[in-house]
Amino acid sequence: MTDLIACLSEGKGTSAHVAKVIEGMEWNKVFLVTTSLFKDRLTSKNLNKGKEVEIIAIDTRKTITEMSAEIRKALEGKISDLEVALNIVSGEGREHMAVISALLHLGLGIRLVALTREGVRVI
Repeated sequence: MTDLIACLSEGKGTSAHVAKVIEGMEWNKVFLVTTSLFKDRLTSKNLNKGKEVEIIAIDTRKTITEMSAEIRKALEGKISDLEVALNIVSGEGREHMAVISALLHLGLGIRLVALTREGVRVI
């Protein structure tokens, strides 16, 4: 099983999309990268669908390099394979760049996944 890393931020419908990606496949581990402000709202939402979810809160006032370092530190030693599934439907470009940078610095390959009409698929 692959680990899933998904960006999750404010945006109409993006929480539902990420929740369906989480429940749509079997994942070894799920990591949600979100803003420090949005993290507090996640406790009241049922995003985990019975799966273990680790939330990585980043400070979006920092530079992309600093955010990447935060994400890398949070993920170091926790990924179980040489590649991860990545969903970046939610979030902003700076957050996406920080996540991709962190994953590549960790030497990981990425497979982009998204919810499609046929279910969760690698795109």
